[in-house]
Amino acid sequence: MKHTIHITLLVAALILTACGQPSVPKPAGYFRIDLPEKQYLRFDSPCSYSIEYPAYSKINLRPATATDTCWMDIEFPTLKAKVHLTYFNLHGDLASLTESSRELAYKHTIRADAIEEKLWSDETSHVYGILYDLKGNTASAVQFYATDSTQHYLRGSLYFMAQPNEDSLLPVISFLRDDIIHLMETLTWR
Repeated sequence: MKHTIHITLLVAALILTACGQPSVPKPAGYFRIDLPEKQYLRFDSPCSYSIEYPAYSKINLRPATATDTCWMDIEFPTLKAKVHLTYFNLHGDLASLTESSRELAYKHTIRADAIEEKLWSDETSHVYGILYDLKGNTASAVQFYATDSTQHYLRGSLYFMAQPNEDSLLPVISFLRDDIIHLMETLTWR
């Protein structure tokens, strides 16, 4: 009698568990990324501009090879990203620098799903430019240029030290896009 009850319970348990949904493997997940709290520091570049950059990043000045050009990186070690900045003194070559920036952004059309251009204009600081927002698995997710259109020109691009995968990088791209916009908002010429 005991065996009959045990067998009946076992058969009932098997029948009840067999009626559930078929098991489906879950897709691979991504690591959680803890984004730091927004804080900014002022930086007076040896080139002729000042910006506010994120406190959770570091500035890496690179030696210039041309007298009218200046390079630096804003590095985000915990996010494995860099914003490459290049400064030029304008000598009547605004059109060629602007076209060069546009070409560099649009070289990513092979991999980009879309490229959005956002015009930038701050009359009080004399900062004008375009923010290129690249969608998809592109090598660079955000690019921009800013100029006063007479003397100064600053170009920037965001790169990750990882395989481009928009699905996993999207939270970090959005986070750093806000930092780039803040950089453009606080840019002043000297």
